Amino acid sequence: MKRCSVGGQAVMEGVMMRTMSGGIALAVRKSDGSIVTEYTPKKEKSKNPILKWPVVRGVVAFVDSLATGLKMMTRSAELYGEAIDEEPSRFEKWIAKKTGKDVMEIAIIIAVILAAGLAIGLFVLLPSLFTQLVHWKEGSARILKSLAEGFVRLFIFLGYITAISLMKDIRRVYMYHGAEHKTIACYEHDAPLTPESAMQYSRLHARCGTNYLFLVMAVSILFFAMLPYAENLFLRVLTRIVFLPLVAGLAYEVLKLAAATDALWARIIRAPGLGLQYLTTREPERAMLEVAIAAFNLAINDGVISQEEPTEAVPETPEKKEQDSSNQVSE
Repeated sequence: MKRCSVGGQAVMEGVMMRTMSGGIALAVRKSDGSIVTEYTPKKEKSKNPILKWPVVRGVVAFVDSLATGLKMMTRSAELYGEAIDEEPSRFEKWIAKKTGKDVMEIAIIIAVILAAGLAIGLFVLLPSLFTQLVHWKEGSARILKSLAEGFVRLFIFLGYITAISLMKDIRRVYMYHGAEHKTIACYEHDAPLTPESAMQYSRLHARCGTNYLFLVMAVSILFFAMLPYAENLFLRVLTRIVFLPLVAGLAYEVLKLAAATDALWARIIRAPGLGLQYLTTREPERAMLEVAIAAFNLAINDGVISQEEPTEAVPETPEKKEQDSSNQVSE
């Protein structure tokens, strides 16, 4: 089986594919049922050698993936709703005039701020508060408190991704996530890149970002257990936030090492992340695989659209949706 350098991400009603060169291909099924594709050429990378140092490169990749993911998620939402032609309201026009930005951009900024606050509250403040409120025996080792805090954070994370999967929109994103994995697996096995062929492959993939998220959680447990435990709640929360980039960089290096070999130790490291993908992916519909394949073809051709791959697809019909459901296979 060959290895593929293309990585992807599920977005709203679509898939984003990114090559090692930095080009980004986006395919979205619009609200009218057609598929639209976009390609963003690679950006000129900084030649600063420091950015290529171990751990530092992981921090850079972490920040870049967050920024790119947010941008593509926003763009996919715009493309999905393009078929709906509505006149901006007076309030929207007033916001645009006063700020120089449209309402969507303002909403995204507010959403990012709220999401950051929620993440700090759930994954930093709540676990720290839990260990603060627990009655520890006299002389309890501080490392036990740090380990307990880390495992509470992990359980909250697992509960969070399970809970949001109950939301219809998130469940569809998880299905597109599965379509992305199946498409890449189909290509890696040299199989015909068609929805019917891709449907046969697993929705789990060793290079998934879910593996990275789990490693960030696992590395943080070990990393903070080695630091002196601060009894002051504010100081402890501040420490967790300040050292997060370093933890992300260390997790990135572990991920690269584990992805470079199929040795037993590497498979053990990858196993929890693969298991976690049962939560973050779902079996896709055939129509979703069409979108993922359109994004993949655009990515590997560096933005050149194949004559065999039209950018607009025939809108879905109820009969087609029923056929898609019958074509699904279980893991």
